[in-house]
Amino acid sequence: MIGEYGLVRVGVAVPDVRAADIANNVASMQTLAATAAKQGCDVVLFPELCITGYTCADLFSHELLLRSALKGLEDFAADTAGIPSLLVVGLPLEADGQLFNTAVVLCRGHILGVVPKSYLPGYHEYYEPRWFAADSARIRDHIALLGRDVPFGADLLFRDTRRRRLCLGIEICEDLWAPVPPSSYLALAGANLILNPSASNDVIGKSEYRLDLVRQQSARCLAAYAYCSAGVGESTTDVVFAGDCLVAENGVILSRAKRFEGEAHLTTADVDLAFLQHERISHTTFGQSLARGSGPPVSAYREILFEAADFGGSRDLDRSVDPRPFVPADSRVRHERCQEILAIQSTGLATRLRHTGLRHVVLGLSGGLDSTLALLVCIEAFKRLDLDVAGLHAITMPGFGTTERTLGNVQQLCRHLGVRLESIRIDASCKQHFRDIGHDGTTPDVTYENVQARERTKILMNKANMVGGLVVGTGDLSELALGWCTYNGDHMSMYAVNAGVPKTLVSFLIEYYADDKAEAPTAEVLRDILATPISPELLPPDAEGNISQKTEKVLGPYELHDFFLYSMIRRGYSPKKTLYLARYAFADTYPEEEIIAALTLFCRRFFSQQFKRSCLPDGPKVGTIALSPRGDWRMPSDASSAAWLAELDSLKHDAPHG
Repeated sequence: MIGEYGLVRVGVAVPDVRAADIANNVASMQTLAATAAKQGCDVVLFPELCITGYTCADLFSHELLLRSALKGLEDFAADTAGIPSLLVVGLPLEADGQLFNTAVVLCRGHILGVVPKSYLPGYHEYYEPRWFAADSARIRDHIALLGRDVPFGADLLFRDTRRRRLCLGIEICEDLWAPVPPSSYLALAGANLILNPSASNDVIGKSEYRLDLVRQQSARCLAAYAYCSAGVGESTTDVVFAGDCLVAENGVILSRAKRFEGEAHLTTADVDLAFLQHERISHTTFGQSLARGSGPPVSAYREILFEAADFGGSRDLDRSVDPRPFVPADSRVRHERCQEILAIQSTGLATRLRHTGLRHVVLGLSGGLDSTLALLVCIEAFKRLDLDVAGLHAITMPGFGTTERTLGNVQQLCRHLGVRLESIRIDASCKQHFRDIGHDGTTPDVTYENVQARERTKILMNKANMVGGLVVGTGDLSELALGWCTYNGDHMSMYAVNAGVPKTLVSFLIEYYADDKAEAPTAEVLRDILATPISPELLPPDAEGNISQKTEKVLGPYELHDFFLYSMIRRGYSPKKTLYLARYAFADTYPEEEIIAALTLFCRRFFSQQFKRSCLPDGPKVGTIALSPRGDWRMPSDASSAAWLAELDSLKHDAPHG
């Protein structure tokens, strides 16, 4: 079940509402509640004052409307008694001679609590203070409702006893627009899912502003945020409501309803409470806010317990899973992201050169993706400093595995970019080293490969000493995660410009450069580099002279490893949850056996290769993941992977996802 992975399904329901037609409104709400339950919604949110309609105006003071609204609530509770979802509905409610705009929380036909609105808009088209009192005016902490004494107040939290990770807080419409929304304090008190029943009319530009409010508040609170606004059935005497429904999670919109729908509609999404908990633990300023906040203390909030829905069986995931989490799917956003990343990389290198006073860099070129990107970064850094490109010392070092294709691409690329290329063959020096250490020079073992990598690094370092320059590293984030580098070989440099860029993004950065910045001849070479199999070229070519050593044949696809890297390091997922999501992301791409094999290898190598990350050279952080021991990631080099591998081993016999 999705609940096993900390996922909770939220439904945001807009009924067919007519002002003051309570029987119609409740009937539509009942239908939507049943539909939401069939779709496995754990929580269902309805709009503000949906039982009566938000636009009843002075009718709110009529006893018949209020009495009918209570009867409508009673009917709704009775009709939904068999529904295990938590339901939140809007109701005008009289208490101690005052009328409150409230959200009533129900589960299995029982009312758990009532939350009154904290901030009442009384400007422009809004007249709520004419009819309602704010939460600050309430006298009691409990009220009698439908024959029961129920908790009453904006200080209520609703916690799930079945999955105690789920804790809900409620604010109503205008509350979100306040300088410090009540949800900020609700989140600090433990709420990780904020519900907002709303009646926000639509005027030009308001929907974008509203979306930004929801998105930013979910990010600020490190919470999920569900927002449900009144639909088109409300009175249009002076304003129009569009039924805007949003579900956000930590700054990301998971789902949004189509606005101006004429029919009742339901919008759903699975929110990841386990990830939110990971974020709250990781972002220590969240906990510090508890001590420094000026709001009510956590002890001031009252916690109402309820038993979560148990729909049984399994539910298909109701959220998109991006197979390439580092690469924006939208072409415009991807273009902007590539611009920004290249600016970060080149600025980092330019600043390092300015600080050291150096005017020369030394870079090894192989004809592969990483060294190509590093070359482009160097060129951009030289432009920033207005340095002569003659200070860029590109060196290609053909060895036992170098193919004509990669060597030719290096030569053409440097010629088109106006970069002087020096070629130094390493065959003879490597053979001499084999003799020195007693290696036969033919056995294609790790020594055979690493001697070449270290010979190349030695050349680069010594050349940098000769010209008074800085060796620019080429290794990327994915290689660092897997430890796919030779210790004190390509592992080492004086500034590693690609250390924060995962392999899947390296390709798009080169593609962006080819499309946006390169002349046609240069772009043609860059595209052939993109089409070349990824390889360290440390083993001899095949009989046709083509690359024989293909990295992804050894490690598995990089797009899988980048997905694992994002899932396990950025989001803190276990191998089991990572596999569960990978099944969705790559359902039509890789068989499950291949995914499990790659994930097992990732876990093994990520732990065993930490010693290489513990002594990384400097390099700029680019995205939300960095593996520098001075930055985001600190891990013992001898940490055990036993628990991760044991969990994976237990999954190998699970039934595949259908």
